[in-house]
Amino acid sequence: MILRPASLKELSRGLSHACALGEKIEWVDLSPLNHVVEHAPEDMTVTVEAGITLLALQSELRKRGQWLAVDPPHAERLTIRELLEENSSGPRRFGWGTIRDYLLGIKVVLADGRIIKSGGRVVKNVAGYDLAKVFVGSRGTLGVVAEATFKLRPWPESEEFVQARCDSLDKADRLIGTVLDSELAPAVLDLHNLDPNSQSPAGFTLVLGFAGTREEVDWQLTRSRELSVGESSSLDYERIFWDTDSPAQRLSCLNSRLADELRRLGQAPFVARAGNGVIYHRAALKPVKPDMPVKLMRRLKDAFDSKRILPEFQA
Repeated sequence: MILRPASLKELSRGLSHACALGEKIEWVDLSPLNHVVEHAPEDMTVTVEAGITLLALQSELRKRGQWLAVDPPHAERLTIRELLEENSSGPRRFGWGTIRDYLLGIKVVLADGRIIKSGGRVVKNVAGYDLAKVFVGSRGTLGVVAEATFKLRPWPESEEFVQARCDSLDKADRLIGTVLDSELAPAVLDLHNLDPNSQSPAGFTLVLGFAGTREEVDWQLTRSRELSVGESSSLDYERIFWDTDSPAQRLSCLNSRLADELRRLGQAPFVARAGNGVIYHRAALKPVKPDMPVKLMRRLKDAFDSKRILPEFQA
């Protein structure tokens, strides 16, 4: 069964009907639920329907000099529901955090049609269990996220990117360590091997991004040049890596193991969040299944979707 509700009530009725019939839900299209419910610039919070795309939301917030501080790929088609259910992030994750850090409240329709709420619409909120975080990264297996409230950040006055090209992975690894041990506080700390003009690997490039007031950014640029990271750069490598139909694999590791994991990839294209130990790549490796808390996941599934109407957990 495919649902395309025009309202929260329709979504609730559709799931309730499917649950009563024991019919599995193949997909829920929330594109009609694409409105900003409430934006309180003075409180720096926003409540939105989950069918709105991240780009549409950011464009609306930018009018008031604010933004939701996450930057996953393909914001033009990524909905807020997908952002939450996939726990997506981008290069600014190192400095700004993930979507979990900004989620204040959530409204979810469960498999049996019940509508539940967790959290609220204010930053200082201590009401009840922090159930909202359970649905972040749940991939639609526990319920359908219909509405969410986020805390916001001011749009940075200035943002600049610089890079350093390294002729070996060892040199790049040492430079990453130097940056992490320094006084720098980059919003972006990425390593990639992409040629800006093609999809082919081209050595190793460390990219730093700084954001904040003009004075803060200028100071960090001066300091980064002292560490031999001063060539002007951008996030074009992100566009190059993700603008292809070829799927990417993801692996996570300790920062100290980053270089070792990258060596395993050979010449495959990659983008690594060097400050977080997350690597996206297109190597011909068998995907490594993460060590997941299977028993806990089954307990959650039994509690929220005992009839298995929604998709099952996938490793």
